[in-house]
Amino acid sequence: MQHTIEQRFLGDSGFNLPVLGFGAGTFGGKGPLFSAWGNSQVAEAKRMIDLCLEHGVNLFDSADVYSDGESEKILGQALSGRRDKAIISTKMTLRTGDGANDVGASRHHLLKSTEQALRRLNTDYIDILQLHHFDAQTPVESVMKTLDELVTSGKVRYIGVSNFSAWHIMKSQAVAERYGYQKFVANQAYYSLVGRDYEWELMPVGMDQGLGAIVWSPLGWGRLTGKIRRDQPVPEQSRLHATKQFAPPVSDAHLYDVVDVLLQISQETGKTVAQIAINWVLSRPSVASVLIGARNEQQLLDNFGALGWSLNASQLMALDEVSNVTIPYPYYPYWNGQFSERNPPVC
Repeated sequence: MQHTIEQRFLGDSGFNLPVLGFGAGTFGGKGPLFSAWGNSQVAEAKRMIDLCLEHGVNLFDSADVYSDGESEKILGQALSGRRDKAIISTKMTLRTGDGANDVGASRHHLLKSTEQALRRLNTDYIDILQLHHFDAQTPVESVMKTLDELVTSGKVRYIGVSNFSAWHIMKSQAVAERYGYQKFVANQAYYSLVGRDYEWELMPVGMDQGLGAIVWSPLGWGRLTGKIRRDQPVPEQSRLHATKQFAPPVSDAHLYDVVDVLLQISQETGKTVAQIAINWVLSRPSVASVLIGARNEQQLLDNFGALGWSLNASQLMALDEVSNVTIPYPYYPYWNGQFSERNPPVC
């Protein structure tokens, strides 16, 4: 039975996304980081995608660096015969080889990487292509022109960014507007109850410039699953032991404070800690879709339970307050009410 799922526009594109998407970083299992994330091969990937499609989750995200391209390849094989049912998102610009031009957003690398991604994904178009980082060595005019050509050629439908600062986004949008190129409509960004930096500049620029957030790691790099709490440190089998050096930082004290409130709300609602954490992210301004990464069917089905209900006002306030941190200059003067008349906060 096909489930219905809430759809949201991807920024100003007019294109709808399901509010949950599946992150295919668990496909392939190559290298120290991605092997810790997961090791799903084609048969298991097909089953995970079956479950996603049954629940209306048809957005699948990958990147050329995930397991050295194996994630894209497995995703393409698992979607064989049903490409028309899926929205494929992928990323590029991080280093993929030893060559001098195997990195960045040069015309050479973008065109080559797109062709390689299309072959691995077994498709003739990519729905959402995102730059994985900002390339300060390549002129923005060249980057936006190349991306515009990829869109007009039909090989890419929509373009976006990931791990960009707000001024990187704004400069790119300004260049696109000046020359009539396609603009970015997606920002794949980290955002969670233990990582709210997205709100400082990326959320306001996204709302101003029409970029919808596709959120990665809504569980704070696996810290908000409910397995870690004040009297229960990181389990021995947790992937955090192997991937901590890659994880966005958060102090134990702050994490435990947030988890305490999540556990309290879990008792009130009967929902799991992970479901509540994802639901909170979905309640935030500018968020179009939240990517969930699951290593097995049980985790995937649990994440689906984040949908179909809402936190009440007092629960949202409790989570907002406990997860709040002192923000850096020059943001805090505008967030403490002193200048709210002309600079209202966006969240």
